[in-house]
Amino acid sequence: MGLDSVQIGFVPPAAHVTEDNVLQLVAYAHSKGFDFIVAPINSPAYRRVLFENEGCSSPAMLEWRAGMEAFKPEDLVLRTAERSESIVGTLSDWQDFDSQDSKVRLHSELALKQQLTWVSHLGLGGVMLPYPPSSKPLTNYGRVLTGSLSMLPYTACWIRIPCMDDELEKGVVEELQGMKSWERWNVLRNMAGSDSKPGVALELGATLPTDQILDRWFAEPVKVIILSDDIFLTNNNGYPVLSKRHQYVVRKFFKFRPYFIVSTSTMPKLVLDEFSDDMLEESLASPHADYIRYLYRTQDALGVIDQFAIGYQDYLQAPLQPLQDNLESSTYETFEKDPIKYQQYELAVERALRDRPIPTGGEPDVTVIMVVGAGRGPLVNCSLRAAEKAGRNVRLYAVEKNPNAFVTIQNMKAALWGDRVNIVFSDMRTWNAPEKADILVSELLGSFGDNELSPECLDGAQKVLKPDGISIPANYTAFVAPMSSTKLHADVTAYKDQARFETSFVVMFKSISLLAQPKPIWVFEHPNRTDILPNQDPLSNHHNIRSGSVEFTSETSGMIHGVAGYFESVLYKDVMLSINPATHSPGMFSWFPIFFPIRTPLYVPAGAQVILDFWRLTDRRKVWYEWRVSCKVEGLGEVQWSALHNVGGRSSSIGLY
Repeated sequence: MGLDSVQIGFVPPAAHVTEDNVLQLVAYAHSKGFDFIVAPINSPAYRRVLFENEGCSSPAMLEWRAGMEAFKPEDLVLRTAERSESIVGTLSDWQDFDSQDSKVRLHSELALKQQLTWVSHLGLGGVMLPYPPSSKPLTNYGRVLTGSLSMLPYTACWIRIPCMDDELEKGVVEELQGMKSWERWNVLRNMAGSDSKPGVALELGATLPTDQILDRWFAEPVKVIILSDDIFLTNNNGYPVLSKRHQYVVRKFFKFRPYFIVSTSTMPKLVLDEFSDDMLEESLASPHADYIRYLYRTQDALGVIDQFAIGYQDYLQAPLQPLQDNLESSTYETFEKDPIKYQQYELAVERALRDRPIPTGGEPDVTVIMVVGAGRGPLVNCSLRAAEKAGRNVRLYAVEKNPNAFVTIQNMKAALWGDRVNIVFSDMRTWNAPEKADILVSELLGSFGDNELSPECLDGAQKVLKPDGISIPANYTAFVAPMSSTKLHADVTAYKDQARFETSFVVMFKSISLLAQPKPIWVFEHPNRTDILPNQDPLSNHHNIRSGSVEFTSETSGMIHGVAGYFESVLYKDVMLSINPATHSPGMFSWFPIFFPIRTPLYVPAGAQVILDFWRLTDRRKVWYEWRVSCKVEGLGEVQWSALHNVGGRSSSIGLY
């Protein structure tokens, strides 16, 4: 699917699709604006294999069981590979994998495998797998699927799942209907494993579940959205439209780029000698396809963050280690494109200057600003503009340890700054400044606030700050939330390295669902007058150890695949930066959230308590995080828990040198 298009398929009633008209249906569907059709692989005659005494003698059945009997011509609707790129196949829905009759179970499994073999032979692009009735268990079906899907190395497999399980007994509240569908999918997915092949073909009915239940599907591999023509309304002009709520849901799914399928329940009987455009003019749902494309075309334009995120969504990246590694020019350039961050920094410096008394001792009327970790100079430019707005004379120092970035600020001084800025090539922690700063400015924040060692860097630089000096930022708080993401967990699993499950990743989240809203877990404040003696370096780093335990109530049942991390920072007074979803700085894209995976996903029932335990630990060489997730149910205590991850920083850490 191209970035500027949506692919739409059409499902005619299975009873009206025959081996004689399937190719004509493909051609006609294309003429009506559909990209493909969905058609049964087998005819009803194939059901003969389910029971020994239904149209099949025992000797023939024994041959079929042994794999010695091929399909009979009358068994098949899709007989050739012609136009296979425009056909999605559906498997027979009469198979009963969890029947109490052992022969029915066996024959269902053999029939499934024979059908999958034929799908592979035809080279179909996709195949739709049946959704067992809610009254049936899933154990054997899950086993059969898990063992059979390797037969389709090049074909997409989708399990058709209703968003609301209408087969539950009448009177069951709608919320439970929506939960049941996901619960049954979760059983099949977990049996298949995190690197499993099947995706979800999610069928949206006339009634939709709550937003909390729908959100769980955004963390699942939904590859297809099915819309029945009977859920469409008719507008004043006689055209099919969706309700406002359905429009909202469909637009949310657009960003995951699924296929869309329109199914219809009525169509004149099609036989080859009757096939004509006139017969189908009123039955094929071309207005429905046009309407879906209209919704796609009229989406809101991508915001600054979404434009920046193209290519980064759900992509695992290692957090920066600016003390260990020198950042590349392209990394600096990316950060410098964020107008919101520097707008906020400029405002913070301006307000700090306005609040700062005009110096009277020494050189009068000059306020000293030190930018530590100056990079290529954006904060220096912010500070100069802020001084001009505040009407204050300033003397600026730009301190940078990266020799490559220092070349750039040398050029900036020569071409732009002149004597207004003193540039210093040094690690801020070891620099002996010629004077004290009124304002200390830094941009050392990471996705978790402190994960790029801002506390350790600013502790070392604090000795250059006057006793009443101002630090920008003044504080930053880490936030955590339990999260579900089948995709991210599968991507970590794909590394085939258990150490990756003890490593944090920076990720622009897309295919995730938060099981609860983020909560704060710890905070750092600057300057730290309590733990660091005046004019001294810290004697140890123990004061930067943190730990926290945060409890959440899961709003719905779900799977926990890890922990989402965010931060909020107060730059100065009410001037803030935030990537916490509830307070996110509009348009800011310098930081993506952080993801702490867990090795084994945990199932959490609705209403259960989820506890996230986190530690920030340190020794003389490094800083690292340890984390643990647990779940408790009232009256039972802890019922599930993860291992303690990254003990002693054995798999991941942030180097101090």
